[in-house]
Amino acid sequence: MVRESRKIQLIEDVLKLQSDSTLTELEKVIKKSKKKKKASSIYDFVGVMSAKEIAQVKKAIAESSEKIDPNDWR
Repeated sequence: MVRESRKIQLIEDVLKLQSDSTLTELEKVIKKSKKKKKASSIYDFVGVMSAKEIAQVKKAIAESSEKIDPNDWR
């Protein structure tokens, strides 16, 4: 119910506006809020890490990964 009251109050405030520039800014905010967010893509992260950083990450993963002894499976 609070949300609906806030909306009504906002509408009342907008109706009382005298400034065209304020109205224009409100329109911009509403348009911006309606825009769909672009889904992230793997390509958004290309170039984020250097080759050296990638090598360090790979090394850390390899060193910390569990080593499997094939004899344990017999």
